[in-house]
Amino acid sequence: MTAPTVPHGTHTVRPARGMLFPRFNPAALIPAPSAPVGWHPPTPAAAPPCSSARVFLAVLSRDVHVTGKELIAFLAQNMIQPFFFLFIFAKVLDGAGFVSGGYGEIMLPGLIALNAFFGALHAVAFPLVMDFAWTREIDDRLLAPMPIHLVAVEKMVFGALRGLIAAVLMVPIGLVMLPSVSWPVGGWAPALLCTVLGAVLGGTMGLAIGTLVPPRRINVLFALIFAPLMFTGSVQFPWHSLSGERWFQVLCAVNPLTYVSEGIRAVLVPSVPHLPYGLCVVVTVVAIVASGWAGINGFLRRALD
Repeated sequence: MTAPTVPHGTHTVRPARGMLFPRFNPAALIPAPSAPVGWHPPTPAAAPPCSSARVFLAVLSRDVHVTGKELIAFLAQNMIQPFFFLFIFAKVLDGAGFVSGGYGEIMLPGLIALNAFFGALHAVAFPLVMDFAWTREIDDRLLAPMPIHLVAVEKMVFGALRGLIAAVLMVPIGLVMLPSVSWPVGGWAPALLCTVLGAVLGGTMGLAIGTLVPPRRINVLFALIFAPLMFTGSVQFPWHSLSGERWFQVLCAVNPLTYVSEGIRAVLVPSVPHLPYGLCVVVTVVAIVASGWAGINGFLRRALD
């Protein structure tokens, strides 16, 4: 018997290996579990919505935690300068007879206002300038699930907390250094209110300065802004004592720090001529609104750029 002939030009197709005799798989003998009729897999629980308030508090607590880890640097930055101001003017010059005996009692309220204001301003202005110019750490905040303007508000609130802490720490230092100081108990609460307003004012002005000042001008920022603010803020003297220098008195009246200093001095040292406490509170609140509006708008512009 002859083998069948294959036509010329065709090829024999051989079956693939394992197709005629597939490999035995024991798992194939186990039937797959069947789902009951009408059964559906459970839907995974949705994550609880993260509100803007919770994110705001989380970012704020993170900044406070970092400040706690840098406590020594914080104290050195905010306490050394006011301490030497008080020591030189109220102790050294008083002991040498160059100033009157009650000068320390006049100056201490001004130093509390100075700490509240500049402690908050420093905590916002310089880091913000560096964030927008070089480090770009602000980008992490802008990616947080909260509105951009709340990032700016968080900066102001954090700065105000630092300024308030710096001001409160100045109180025991001053009372220990000047044991003759005696404040009326009824003036503590109004003084605390004015101190809080001063810290908030420093935070809002720090935000405005940090977003409006070009980064290349950061080196001259202290000479052009901080020093004039400090020496025209009625920290070392009552505002009414400048009646002999009318032009300088008008210049001090433009500085909002003057009203913080005079407000604290009005309730803690009422025997010294001072501006009305109500006027100081109103002007400080108006300054907070104006500088806060400028700071938030400047922050939004820089963030969106």
